Amino acid sequence: MGSTKLNIHEAENNYLAKVAKVFSHPARVAIIKYISCCESGCICNDIVKEIGLAQPTISQHLSEIKKIGLLDQSASGKSLSYSINSEKLNACRRLMNDFFVKTQVNASK
Repeated sequence: MGSTKLNIHEAENNYLAKVAKVFSHPARVAIIKYISCCESGCICNDIVKEIGLAQPTISQHLSEIKKIGLLDQSASGKSLSYSINSEKLNACRRLMNDFFVKTQVNASK
């Protein structure tokens, strides 16, 4: 989606597309699943070891996930520790669910 065309869509549609983009890549899904299992957050190097991708690639995926607010980060020594923002995860789940329910209802008419 070209950034110059974002203004022609409703804000909710733009955000839904950003959320869908995050979940459209298997590495990002794997990263989210892994971070959700870490009790006290996890650092990038742990994610690199678990997922098997290079550190710059993991950092790029983390950046995309952070854009929708799904990750909280805190300093852990010299590293950043990542955890799932549960409120944002729930909001994303509701947004996606509402989209599918409304679309299904409309298609059934």
